[in-house]
Amino acid sequence: MPDEELGKLTTALDDAYARVAANLPTNPFVRIEQENGKDVLVLSPLDSVDEPDSLIKLREDTQALLPPADITDVLLEINARTGFAKEFTHLSEAGSRVDDLEMSVCAVLVAEACNIGLKPLINPRIPALTRDRLSHIDQNYIRIDTIKKANACLVRAQSEIALAQQWGGGEVASADGIRFVVPVRTINSGPNPKYFGVGRGVTYYNFTSDQFTGFHGIAVPGTVRDSLYVLDGLLEQQTCLQPIEIMTDTHGYTDIVFGLFWLLGYQFSPRLADLGESRFWRIDKNADYGGLNGISRNNINTGLIAKNWDDLLRVAGTLKSGKVSASQFMRTLRASSRQSALSKALSELGRVAKTLYLLNYIDDESYRRRILIQLNRQEGRHSVARASFHGQRGELRQRYREGQEDQLGALGLVVNVITLWNTIYLERALEHLRLTGRRIEPED
Repeated sequence: MPDEELGKLTTALDDAYARVAANLPTNPFVRIEQENGKDVLVLSPLDSVDEPDSLIKLREDTQALLPPADITDVLLEINARTGFAKEFTHLSEAGSRVDDLEMSVCAVLVAEACNIGLKPLINPRIPALTRDRLSHIDQNYIRIDTIKKANACLVRAQSEIALAQQWGGGEVASADGIRFVVPVRTINSGPNPKYFGVGRGVTYYNFTSDQFTGFHGIAVPGTVRDSLYVLDGLLEQQTCLQPIEIMTDTHGYTDIVFGLFWLLGYQFSPRLADLGESRFWRIDKNADYGGLNGISRNNINTGLIAKNWDDLLRVAGTLKSGKVSASQFMRTLRASSRQSALSKALSELGRVAKTLYLLNYIDDESYRRRILIQLNRQEGRHSVARASFHGQRGELRQRYREGQEDQLGALGLVVNVITLWNTIYLERALEHLRLTGRRIEPED
């Protein structure tokens, strides 16, 4: 079994090297330079692409057609379409219901996601919006498991819209963190002067599909090392989407992460800021890779991979079944003062997967641009989240981890509501323009 898989990897790596070496003379973005007597690969940044006039005009025209709406009305409308609020059940009385529960749930979600507290939503003349009712809903219905179920309804509704399907099929996603200052005393926060100044904070590490929906999120003290959590989003998410490729920023990868992704059948695609520091590996020590011989100086220890093959498969099965989270597993590997044979074998396997990725990355401009586009989608989603979470100076003031997770989960859900609402009305605006005889380019 390991010999067969290693044979496939050897062939794939040889083919990739041969293809990239053949394309090297005509690849305007890649060059090999000498640095301290060694070959170093240099990759030029992507050129910016100007938006066509047709896209600029289309954006203006569709935005002009979108109706203005209050955030509370948006939540109530999307609930009427999807029924997401029905997923919020009582903490101890799952079967019990209260009158106008959906209105109360939507009000509390606005309070949490906008970080404004319950007071602005209270209306003593409406039973569903009294102080006691909203406080009861907040304490007993809004929690991470009900948020995940409600969020799955929104993700499914978005995936069924034709316009969202043109943006992507849900197989591609990105992961990144949005940071919040936590000004109250809590053990579930951490320091980082760059993001939190003299205070402390948390990172909401979240995952965005190519359909613009968020399908998982994790509240992490301080700032996050992406490589610890990037697999959790794929393995723990509970939506209808089945992403198989995750794109991250440059600081989110290690050899072990590449190895785990390969074992689990996923593609890890980080954006790389400085390719010159990356190491390229080979399996065949005698292969001639032409102009790439100088950078492919490092040899893979296939014997170590083969010797630990059964253990590698057991790790994959354990992670896939959910018995251990990927972040817990990687923390365990890092905690040991000496690298185990399993960890070394996983790193060796990851170096093969990483080299295959690096070769494809430098050889395909469209691939690099696709990664950039998806990461820009994630940044756009973060902008909406930041604008929504405007109360109390945008600071997270929950003292306990559960409260932080619940509030940030509510924020992610409300951003999905906004995304779904915009998608519905953008599609209607496009239909209206088509009915008036407007030609709309598929690329736009």
